[in-house]
Amino acid sequence: MTSVALALCTLAITPATAVPADKPQVLAGWTQTSASSYDAWAAARTNQDAWSAYAFDWSTDYCSSSPDNPLGFPFKMACARHDFGYRNYKAAGTFAANKTRLDSALYADLKRVCTAYSGAKLTACNATAWTYYQAVDKLGSSPAAG
Repeated sequence: MTSVALALCTLAITPATAVPADKPQVLAGWTQTSASSYDAWAAARTNQDAWSAYAFDWSTDYCSSSPDNPLGFPFKMACARHDFGYRNYKAAGTFAANKTRLDSALYADLKRVCTAYSGAKLTACNATAWTYYQAVDKLGSSPAAG
């Protein structure tokens, strides 16, 4: 009985597994405007189990009510990273301080998609990217928006 009580006492004082202290830095690193930031996020997204201790919210509805591939332009993954930033900064309570950068990162990601095109397709892609950016800049401010 004494060993069982001691074991229960030990379990009671063992701290729960805490989220790593560098979570804000990791989140910030994955939500910058650079291609390297996007690439690091994309690599982590494909290996989410390795980041499970961080308790990130990886959920996404991609481009919400807008097309994920407007006019054939593959914007889906840029929208997924944008959702990642919105959801995780909202959960951290620091969304307002980071929204402008998150929206700028979406625009940078969309413009990088557009570099695959030339001529009229490039012009159309860039115009569509600008429209998506304007939508999140103007409408993506509510705490529930993703």
